Amino acid sequence: MKKRIIIICAALISAVMLSLAGCSQQEKQTDYKDGVYTGKSSVHQSDEDGNGSGYGETEIEIKNNKIVSCTFTTYEPDGTLKDESYGSEFSKENRLKAQKAVQASTKYGSMLVSKGSVDEVDAISGATISYEEFKEAVEDALKKAEK
Repeated sequence: MKKRIIIICAALISAVMLSLAGCSQQEKQTDYKDGVYTGKSSVHQSDEDGNGSGYGETEIEIKNNKIVSCTFTTYEPDGTLKDESYGSEFSKENRLKAQKAVQASTKYGSMLVSKGSVDEVDAISGATISYEEFKEAVEDALKKAEK
C-alpha cells in the first residue's frame, strides 16, 4: 500500500511538472511575419571608466517564423560607427579593450541565427555592454515582426 502511494505521488508530481513546462513554452511562442526588421537599443552612458557608451542597431530577417539572418552594429552616442578606429583616443590598453568589444559584438548576430532565440545567446567576455544593447535591439525588431 505504501509503495502504491509513493508511485501515485511520483506520477502526479511528474504530470504537474510536465504541465508547467508546457505552459511556459506555450507562453513564449510568438508568431512573426516574414520580412526584414530593424531594431535599436537605447543609448547607454559610459561607466566610471568611460567604457560602454553608445547604442546598437540590429537587422533581422524572418522566414517561416524563424530568424534566418541577423546583423548587429554598434555606434557611439553621437551616431559615429564603432569600427576599427573606435577607441583611438584611449590609452593603448583601453583601445585594445574597445576593439575587442567591437569585434566580439559582431558575433552576436550569427549566434542568434544558430540559437533561434535571443534568450539563448550568451554574452561574450569583453562585450557585455554590447550584449545588453544587442538584446534590446533584437527585442525591438521582434516586436515589429509580431503578427
